Amino acid sequence: MTSLDEARELLREFPVADGHNDLPWALRQQVRYDLDARDLATDQSAHLHTDLPRLRAGGVGAQFWSVYVRSDLSEPVPATLEQIDCVRQLIARHPADLRAALTAADMEAARGEGRIASLMGAEGGHSIANSLATLRALYALGVRYMTLTHNDNIPWADSATDEPGVGGLSAFGREVVREMNREGMLVDLSHVAPTTMRDALDTTVAPVIFSHSSSRAVCDHPRNIPDDVLERLPANGGVAMVTFVPKFVLQAAVDWTGAADENMREHGFHPLDTTSEAMKVHRAFEDAHPRPVATAATVADHLDHMREAAGIDHIGIGGDYDGTAFTPDGLGDVSGYPNLIAELLSRGWSKPDLAKLTWQNAVRVLGAAEDVARAERSRRGPSNATLAQLDG
Repeated sequence: MTSLDEARELLREFPVADGHNDLPWALRQQVRYDLDARDLATDQSAHLHTDLPRLRAGGVGAQFWSVYVRSDLSEPVPATLEQIDCVRQLIARHPADLRAALTAADMEAARGEGRIASLMGAEGGHSIANSLATLRALYALGVRYMTLTHNDNIPWADSATDEPGVGGLSAFGREVVREMNREGMLVDLSHVAPTTMRDALDTTVAPVIFSHSSSRAVCDHPRNIPDDVLERLPANGGVAMVTFVPKFVLQAAVDWTGAADENMREHGFHPLDTTSEAMKVHRAFEDAHPRPVATAATVADHLDHMREAAGIDHIGIGGDYDGTAFTPDGLGDVSGYPNLIAELLSRGWSKPDLAKLTWQNAVRVLGAAEDVARAERSRRGPSNATLAQLDG
């Protein structure tokens, strides 16, 4: 039996619980949520990284669908609700393949049924518009994690890719973390500044996640996790989910991406734009300036280091499919996870360790957040604090 055969066999029992997939935003950009135009039951490889046949081929058993909206939108809350509605429509449209999941028990039930547990994560605290009531409403609608920032600072938290603002978390930002603990919503520290990571870890009483971040020691990009933060995860109980985005995992790709992003801006496109017109600009730049190519081995290098720094109980996978223009060789879409598992098997990773990486750690961390929420709710009621009251 080859390593790839062994990987597929393992994933049949312990499928991938992936922390981050931007399919809803891709559907918004490409077809304004016209799910007939992007029927996930059929091959969508010409347009998307994700469809049901490829999720099945990739051994995916649970997916946190990102309900991301851009931080420069004037009305982020309605746009976030539209993203949530998109996920709900997808689940309703494909009941034989997708199951709505709100809890760790739901994830296990979906696995037992052979369906893909579908959870939601809001990407960026701008989605709550500085309102704890809105945070609670998102939880009531099924959102089970919130990334504290996206690429830009918000009034109460600093982003990894912006200039320092409040120096990490403000007083209101710490109240947001406490309220997320009370609700059972995972605090996601991808995209945030290291100061914000440390402040959140100092504040939270529940495990945190990094839904799609890699190791800064292996690739020095501000979107990655410093070792001192990884080393705090065992005490916290959290999980760092490696991402596949080449510009975050391959050092040579960092400089290339900076030049490619500047080229996009010069042509009037946002660097994260993946529409067909924007991709033509991307491809033309790539033709003139070949991009450094990451591979499954590149991602495995990050996992080797993250396991050493945080421990096997505190790592996972968050590919960021349909949220990136480029992907590593062998991990080109959601069918590629077996290639990563095969690479890790070839490096001597045990099957029990791989089961933790793919499935068990993600289920455990959500269940732990639920346990904390029950305790917190018995201790105190909801917070009605405002940004003005706490931050002045």
